[in-house]
Amino acid sequence: MTPAVVQAGQEPAHQNTAEGADCEHLEAGLIVNADDWGRDRQTTDLIRDCVAYGSVSATSAMVFMEDSERAADVARECGVDVGLHLNFTAEFSLPGCSARLVEHQRRVAIYLRLHRFAPIVFRRQLADSFEYLVQSQLEEFNRLYDVAPQRIDGHHHMHLCANVLYGKLLPAGIHVRRNFSFGPGEKGFANRLYRRFVDSRLAARHQLVDFLFSLPPLDPAVRLQRIFATARQSVVELETHPVNTNEYFFLTNGQMLRQAGDVLLRGGFAALRKAASPRF
Repeated sequence: MTPAVVQAGQEPAHQNTAEGADCEHLEAGLIVNADDWGRDRQTTDLIRDCVAYGSVSATSAMVFMEDSERAADVARECGVDVGLHLNFTAEFSLPGCSARLVEHQRRVAIYLRLHRFAPIVFRRQLADSFEYLVQSQLEEFNRLYDVAPQRIDGHHHMHLCANVLYGKLLPAGIHVRRNFSFGPGEKGFANRLYRRFVDSRLAARHQLVDFLFSLPPLDPAVRLQRIFATARQSVVELETHPVNTNEYFFLTNGQMLRQAGDVLLRGGFAALRKAASPRF
């Protein structure tokens, strides 16, 4: 694949187990990924500040949003690694969105918000709507960034919902965000078992990093130190939302880089070389 000006993770990361412990490592490191690029002008500009500062190495772009078009141009200017932030629940805010697209999203959003367990139940009546929404966003990303997305995550992690997972709606072989990683005792047994099952299903068709953590909570500091220690031995994605004031200041006042110390801060997902056969 010919690299585009805007990197979109063209070289997927290596295969991964659900627990991230038995992987073939090429090199450990930390990828700090900011979500919601293009959602609105403020969000895009705050993420751009963090990229310029050097504390954010990749971002995930929303399409059909009010700042999606400008954000694609900004991405070309700053050369940030961009993936697709699949969106089922935040109302598309781009003026002139087709009525069909809006209606499919409305139906899906109502269902996903119905109950906290709704995302883990396959809803056959909505299969066509999920497929249409995924395909539309893949095509729109391609139009905006002149390259098909080679990395996908989801708004509120809804890319992991049952209709997407069992419907195999995401292109095989690309990098897909895994579930959050938790240590023993941090979540209940059933919760951890289900996450492990989902990650194993993802790893059968997609590329995964070893561990995924959220930047907040920022306190206690020992939590982040444990994450940085993990990144010295494994490939770690750290998810952040710079639109939140505390995260923005942490990323732009030097705290992030000071605390990370000698941890390798990767330049994005594209730096991860593919180490497994394509998945189908």
